[in-house]
Amino acid sequence: MLIGMLPAERRRRILEEVRQSGGLDVVSLSERYHVSKSTIRRDLDFLDGQGMLQRVRGGTIDADTRTFAQIVTKAAADKLAIGQRAAALVKDGDIVLIDIGTTTAAVAEALHGRRITVLTASLAVVDILRDSPATELVVLGGVVRASYLSMVGSLTAQALAQLRADIAFLGTSGVRDDLIVMDSTGTEVPIKHSILENSTTAYLVASPDKFPGSGILQICPVTDFDGVITTATGPLIDSIRSSGVQVIHP
Repeated sequence: MLIGMLPAERRRRILEEVRQSGGLDVVSLSERYHVSKSTIRRDLDFLDGQGMLQRVRGGTIDADTRTFAQIVTKAAADKLAIGQRAAALVKDGDIVLIDIGTTTAAVAEALHGRRITVLTASLAVVDILRDSPATELVVLGGVVRASYLSMVGSLTAQALAQLRADIAFLGTSGVRDDLIVMDSTGTEVPIKHSILENSTTAYLVASPDKFPGSGILQICPVTDFDGVITTATGPLIDSIRSSGVQVIHP
């Protein structure tokens, strides 16, 4: 039922449609969701402001088409420091779950050569650790998302449900002012839930641009994590610390 839909749900559906089709215009969206063109424009402005898509002459272009290679260089020094600090929390013999993403890939870089078991759906992590002789590497199944060097979907979540990790490192597209951890891709959310559910300890690893960052899909409150590893400072970081979550700086 599209009539009377809440704005957040409408925006989520618009974002998914844009990703599937590659672009939609204001008129067709207005007709589909039974709202005015000005309402659709406000929705698109919101999504544009969140970095989820870009508007071009009344239409839309999905902005979440940047490749892993394009993103990995952003805040590279911060990610390197975060990865090294995260790796210091891992003990020899641990089973480590590493989420997809560029900051989590930095964690894998810092773990190269360690005597551990790594579970991951990240093809980037696989590439980093495949020649690490002491590391046992378990690759989770799923649908390949080539642009972001990852595997996603229900198969990945199902594989995670059969496993248990000592420690996990997860990424995010942003943390809101109300301390909700966000993501921008629907297929990644259930995977992150499975990682949290199947890990004894879980840390959020995030560069400064993720506070507040972007995202339209809620993952969970930041209080579901045992800690946040970041180089970021400021009021939002202070709020996270005040919530009782450990903030770990490199």
